[in-house]
Amino acid sequence: MKQKNFVVIPAYNEEKHISGIIKETKKYVDCVVVVDDGSKDRTASLARRSKAVVLTHLVNLGKGAALKTGCDYAVKSNAGFIIAIDADAQHDPKEIPRFLKGLKNHDIVLGSRRPNRKMPFVLKFGNWFINKTISFLYGVKIRDSQCGYRAFTAKAYKKLRWNASDYSMESEMIAKMGKHKLPYAEIPIATIYSDRYKGTTVLDGIKIVFNLLVWKLNHL
Repeated sequence: MKQKNFVVIPAYNEEKHISGIIKETKKYVDCVVVVDDGSKDRTASLARRSKAVVLTHLVNLGKGAALKTGCDYAVKSNAGFIIAIDADAQHDPKEIPRFLKGLKNHDIVLGSRRPNRKMPFVLKFGNWFINKTISFLYGVKIRDSQCGYRAFTAKAYKKLRWNASDYSMESEMIAKMGKHKLPYAEIPIATIYSDRYKGTTVLDGIKIVFNLLVWKLNHL
């Protein structure tokens, strides 16, 4: 049976963007999976109307938990490649072919946002500090450890599968990538911010650095 390319989109209260994201994403892959992470709005119904596979969490469990639910489904559904994108229009689906091309020679392809004036300072500094921490602890040198736009083979996912339910999952994935010495590549992507900033806060950043230290001490 031929393996398929999947996009997994964790979504929480994203009725404004979800239909457009699905419509564009479906041009490039075999299957789009939306994980409705306890949304209070029409995210799930609009995703179904847009012909995506919709998996539902009854309560909000966090991005890490939602993405893991979608990736587990993809692997069970004969996925070959899995692409993770956000539901808030920060990731342009037109970049998907570049991620798929990168997976021909690597187990993981990470998006790297080009810095611009719209990127909040707290994000720039926090990302830089976390990048340095990852390089020091795990020997993985990357430019944008917190970008959620990334792709990996289904085989690699079994080694990358994270425990974190929140935004720490992106760092945990990279830590496991370093532990297993999986071949990876970074590709530059546009930096897009919608009408509201969502993502890691200062407290999230502190927690991520703490977790990176704990994972290292516990050998992940």
